[in-house]
Amino acid sequence: MKNKPSKNQKSRGGIIKKESPPAKGFIKRTWAWTLKVFILVSFIMVTSFFFLSVYFYLLESPYIRLEQVAIEGIDKKTGDELIQACDLHSGLSLIALNLYDLKQKIEKHPWIRSARLERRFPNTLILKAEKETPWALVVTDRIYFMNRHGEIFKEACKSENLDFPVITGLSKDSAQKAEQMEKAAYIMNTLASEEPPWTLDNLSEIHVRENKTMSLYFSHVQAEIILRSDELAGKIQGLRKVSQHLMQTDRIDNVNRIDLDYKDGAVVSFKRG
Repeated sequence: MKNKPSKNQKSRGGIIKKESPPAKGFIKRTWAWTLKVFILVSFIMVTSFFFLSVYFYLLESPYIRLEQVAIEGIDKKTGDELIQACDLHSGLSLIALNLYDLKQKIEKHPWIRSARLERRFPNTLILKAEKETPWALVVTDRIYFMNRHGEIFKEACKSENLDFPVITGLSKDSAQKAEQMEKAAYIMNTLASEEPPWTLDNLSEIHVRENKTMSLYFSHVQAEIILRSDELAGKIQGLRKVSQHLMQTDRIDNVNRIDLDYKDGAVVSFKRG
């Protein structure tokens, strides 16, 4: 009588194999998984160490030291002020420079609207800056420069060029004041594209009135021009016709006010006497 294979044995082609115990298979799988994790972690550590070593080497490398700051968009005087404010000097590592922090420092300068920096290896830092352009003087408790976007960017000094149109009558409320400056800037941008004599070059003052209209004063005429800021583009042609008629009739010097805040035409007021 032949012995039958036990339940832990299998027969195939006369060969009998024993099944691995479950615990032994689990240990093999765990060991294989642990080995893979170990290899992966080791690879990451070696790679990180390699890149860190390269980084620290480059930090100390004399071949990528800052030697030149190339400045675009601003004058030399302002550029020198920015270099000094950011403490940029030869010998600094080009890699170690924090461009975000430098950008923040540069844009704190009152004459800088925006800045962009980039490294140009091996030895140059590129600084591209947009300088503020004053369009008007805002008169409140003090005198400030306003740009073409209707934003105050710095207090005006006596030593600076102050030959700009003046904006007066602004509200003390900050939100309302910002809206009024934006409207004044819109008027100035509109006049910038007009032909003489009603141009930005001849504008002397914009006075904000209480009823949401504005009074414009020009250097070539003594009259007060009253209108709503958002209606200037549509009213400028009517203003040309009225002023041309007054000049032809030799009455332009006697005009006190030209009120354009009307649907149909304008109302002209003359000086008494």
